[in-house]
Amino acid sequence: MRRPVLLVVAHGSRDPRHAATVHDLVRRVRAQRPGLRVETGFLDFNVPSVGAVLRSLDAEGVRDVVALPLLLTRAFHAKADIPAVLAEAPPRLRIRQADVLGPSPLLLAALERRLHEAGLTPADRSSTGVVLASAGSSDPEAIAVIADVAREWRRTGWCAVRPAFASASLPRTEDAVRELRELGCARVAVAPYVLAPGRLPDRIARGAAGADVLADVLGPSPEVAQVLLERYDAARTPLLTALGA
Repeated sequence: MRRPVLLVVAHGSRDPRHAATVHDLVRRVRAQRPGLRVETGFLDFNVPSVGAVLRSLDAEGVRDVVALPLLLTRAFHAKADIPAVLAEAPPRLRIRQADVLGPSPLLLAALERRLHEAGLTPADRSSTGVVLASAGSSDPEAIAVIADVAREWRRTGWCAVRPAFASASLPRTEDAVRELRELGCARVAVAPYVLAPGRLPDRIARGAAGADVLADVLGPSPEVAQVLLERYDAARTPLLTALGA
């Protein structure tokens, strides 16, 4: 039996860097799992839309799809927008929505990778305070997850780790940078907990003006690609079991 198609569901953005980064990530996923068919659909702003991809797969005769939200937390898009779009798919498609990417130890590893690429070394860890800067959400569950990630990351030896948000929630990145300065950290680094460039990551970058180090977005790092495959595998197993495979 053929493996279900992996449909990566991205938010989309008017910023062309967003779609380019999503496509780079999908290429890495394909490279890490040769033979797996991976498609990309966008909720807004970019093409192809999720609905268009699903209709195309149905027309080809595909029957099994794992739809994977390219999201770090379970906020409104994962809980409402994506299920609504999937509910409008052709009825012959059997679709299972995978979990969002976070939290995951692999995402912490990707954050570490970006900080090291930005110039930090393992010797800097104990004297460096880190701002875990996310896009933000009005969903309390999503905010709680970011706070939990910051606490977990702090246990790995950083001077301190503080969450910050580019929208909807407080504190802002610049406020968290200031707090870490006042705490006495010798240096402050900002680690964007976002997947691709865009308006909110740019706001994080502006808020990081007072920091010593600004890491890049997570983007197409191998760790993020591996999380996608883990979420796909977890979602496809019950789907195949139900089909008797």
